Amino acid sequence: MQKQTLLTVAAALALTAGAAQAGRRCDVAKPTAPVIERGLGLAQRTAAELDQAYARDGTRVVLLARAGQDLTRYGQQWSHVGWAYRTPQGAWRVVHKLNSCGSDQSVVMRQGLGEFFLDDLWRYQASWRAAPRAWQDALWQLLQDNRRAVALHERRYNMVSYAWGTRYQQSNQWAIETLALAADPQVHQRVQAQAWLRLKDYRPATLRVGALTRLGGRITAGNIAFDDHPSAQRFADRIETVTADSVLAWLDRLSAAAAPKGGGMTI
Repeated sequence: MQKQTLLTVAAALALTAGAAQAGRRCDVAKPTAPVIERGLGLAQRTAAELDQAYARDGTRVVLLARAGQDLTRYGQQWSHVGWAYRTPQGAWRVVHKLNSCGSDQSVVMRQGLGEFFLDDLWRYQASWRAAPRAWQDALWQLLQDNRRAVALHERRYNMVSYAWGTRYQQSNQWAIETLALAADPQVHQRVQAQAWLRLKDYRPATLRVGALTRLGGRITAGNIAFDDHPSAQRFADRIETVTADSVLAWLDRLSAAAAPKGGGMTI
């Protein structure tokens, strides 16, 4: 299993396992044998599917989704995405943003597939989409560059950050803004990345979150805030944020328009 590393502006620094999770508090308990077995099994099946995609049409960067939490009450199937890429040696690595133990801070990490799925997942399934062919090579190069991979990373984390805001940034938001950075040489800041995403017809999800739920979340969780959302939307209980499902749907629309080879599936 690969050692997970924190991507910093200076270099990749080693971290201990379990130092961060996607919007969840750190659990001091060690993973149980069944959790490890199921997570590694899912990683193995995912690797096999991705290897087949690479052999079929050269796909070497995909958006990989997992179901770490039950978000069905919000109409969402997947909770977290990261960019998986194939190394020149033939292994698959995942670069993704993680929340630091339920706090308002975050890190960007590089992990193996085993570590990506080594969590007490709500559902042991995965879904992936090939990165758009026109930007795949640029994204592949960016993901291996420690400096560029964190160029648009905002450490202030908010699980429900406003899709078109820059005060905070959540994991799925980092993923699509980083795609914009790779795709367009004119993108250097988050506001430019978001303008590019609007131009490419990305549509964030609108979650129905009532006032009592918002109040409870803001008081009890350090990684939840609503103060970056426009007041009119917030008071109407409409929280516009970047969800894994909305990103997968967007990539499906891009693929349909470009009609490239490749694709994705649920495992």
